[in-house]
Amino acid sequence: MNLPPDEATRTLMEAAHRHAAEAVGLTCTGPMAWGFAGFTLGRRSGPYWLRVSRSLVKNAGRKHGQGIVGADLLVPRDVPRPAVHGTYDWAEVEYAFEAEVLDLVPHPVVSPRSPDLIRNPALPEEWWGVLRRSLDRLAEVDGAKQTVRDEWIARAFPQFLGIPAPAKVERVTGHGDLHWGNLTGMPLTFLDWERWGRVPVGYDPGLLHAYSLRVPLVATRIRSQFSNVLNTPAGRIGELAAIAEMLQAVARGFYPKLAPLLLTRAEELTGVRPPVCAPSEVTA
Repeated sequence: MNLPPDEATRTLMEAAHRHAAEAVGLTCTGPMAWGFAGFTLGRRSGPYWLRVSRSLVKNAGRKHGQGIVGADLLVPRDVPRPAVHGTYDWAEVEYAFEAEVLDLVPHPVVSPRSPDLIRNPALPEEWWGVLRRSLDRLAEVDGAKQTVRDEWIARAFPQFLGIPAPAKVERVTGHGDLHWGNLTGMPLTFLDWERWGRVPVGYDPGLLHAYSLRVPLVATRIRSQFSNVLNTPAGRIGELAAIAEMLQAVARGFYPKLAPLLLTRAEELTGVRPPVCAPSEVTA
């Protein structure tokens, strides 16, 4: 869903992917799938998918219970996602690399070119039911990390929403990156479990709702499907956290067509028109 990165990043990551494939004994074919800014690269190998990611060496090392491998260990199998069949990690000079061999998911994501919707995908009732049951199941899991940290919320609410941060943030375990590029159509499969963990109540459906604002029929369906969460005080905070994160991305130059809709939705929830922010490096 992302464009190929600059030439230097392409060269680095394509070499890393070839190295990982050789190390785990896979032959990869077909198009390359680039993640944001070229930090990940995935490619098919028969019934498997080889995904390679990079980080700085100082940040190397998988943390127990976190990321894709943590989700594979801790999240119930009735939450549909690709299984992990093996890993391979290594470091080269300034970068550390992590590779996972996953199930190949043959059915396409709902929005292959962007995380937000531009048209109604006309998903069946069964799909919506699986989405709701899966998030309910996931909420019961003991997450190993705090996603969307309290410290970030304390800074981001005043900066991006123009309101004080909440005194208390209730949390459940969630996917943490619930957008239309990480969800397939029928059968529903959840992709990209890097950010899963303890999120504010309402954050997951609030984020998916934010990514749906250009298609009002779908946004309305999400509000209805998750009204028992989004219409509570805790769920309102979670949705606002999702919008604040999106508005931070807007301040960095992303989602220009979503920006006015995000501002309007935030004002509907708070009664305050959010400020127009300059680029910011506040990190979630």
